[in-house]
Amino acid sequence: MIYVRFVFPRYEEDTQIKALLADIKALKMEVAYPFLLEVFLDYESGFLSREELIEILRLVESYVFRRAIVGIPTNSMNKTFANLSRSIKKDRYLESVKVAFRMLDSYRRFPDDEEFMFEFVLKDVYNFRNRSYLLRKLENHNRKEPVNIEEWTIEHIMPQNENLSNEWREMLGENWQEVQSRYLHTIGNLTLTGYNPELSDRPFYVKRDMEGGFRDSPIRLNKGLRELELWNEQSIEARAWDLADLAKQIWIFASVSSETIKAYRSSDDDEPAEYGLDHYEYLEGHSRVLFDALRKHIFNLDPGVREEPKKLYIAYKTTTNFVDIVPQRSRLRLSLNMHFDEIHDPRGMCRDVSNLGRWGNGDVEIGFESLDQLDYIMYLIKQSFDLHDDDL
Repeated sequence: MIYVRFVFPRYEEDTQIKALLADIKALKMEVAYPFLLEVFLDYESGFLSREELIEILRLVESYVFRRAIVGIPTNSMNKTFANLSRSIKKDRYLESVKVAFRMLDSYRRFPDDEEFMFEFVLKDVYNFRNRSYLLRKLENHNRKEPVNIEEWTIEHIMPQNENLSNEWREMLGENWQEVQSRYLHTIGNLTLTGYNPELSDRPFYVKRDMEGGFRDSPIRLNKGLRELELWNEQSIEARAWDLADLAKQIWIFASVSSETIKAYRSSDDDEPAEYGLDHYEYLEGHSRVLFDALRKHIFNLDPGVREEPKKLYIAYKTTTNFVDIVPQRSRLRLSLNMHFDEIHDPRGMCRDVSNLGRWGNGDVEIGFESLDQLDYIMYLIKQSFDLHDDDL
């Protein structure tokens, strides 16, 4: 029954939750449904409050929308949301969700306010797939009587016409063509109106003062236009930043203290990554040649691979370690983070160390001694990478 409410939000009885589910549906966020299903089940089981559920829904919506504004590809999001479920600590539900979002990096990151606002101001909103959703949210924020923007049309305050009138050219300045090209479709130059044909390409002061114009409009997006005398580059930028400030309040960031994030990282890792590659006594000569070649191939597995030098080994991870490297005098000792019975090793190079004490994570140990072994070593490492990548 929960899933039905995702697809048909009208079946949700709570008005605020219903609105959030409708917004999530508008963003076509099906990849988040498995994660949200678990959250709703936990809500019904009493692990989180209604207020916490609402904030998590807002965070999920904000995560997807902020990434769309910034232009981050969406192809990893199904794995990202699957991994979020594993990060939940049910005694600290909301906090753990926030931290999980904040610990995402690279192409999985949650854009912060600075990045989001900068891109929001520059975005070609007019040709943005979610422009109606965007304008609806801006117009109806904290509004008890929502405006159905489908009854209104999008208005370019500075007209689209390439042959602007002399009045418009004079107002925009001698670089009017550059201003029109740069700002035409951005949020600073867009609003809503029911008088699009009447407004047309008229000068700004006419659009402002005519019947049905900006000064006469009930639309909140037009409120800041009522008292302006000029519409130029400075006016467009100022309005865009005002709307960006409103946007960051609507599409919230996962705010949590750096100390809290550090505490979670410390609980996940034996120690913080505070060492460099020059820390390892044997990472020189032949071992360094092997390491440099292997390291390059490991990074080529995925742009999200991170290197974390530890006190006793060098870890490579996406969300968790998939291979750890211990430099030795004339070779590298590798630990693959998987059970020994999971590895396919036709050459028999792997050793089962499940009952032995070893630095690194996992039950599979490999000795890398010659560059001739590199392709096969990568075949083994990729099995561990794929195992954990599929778990994201």
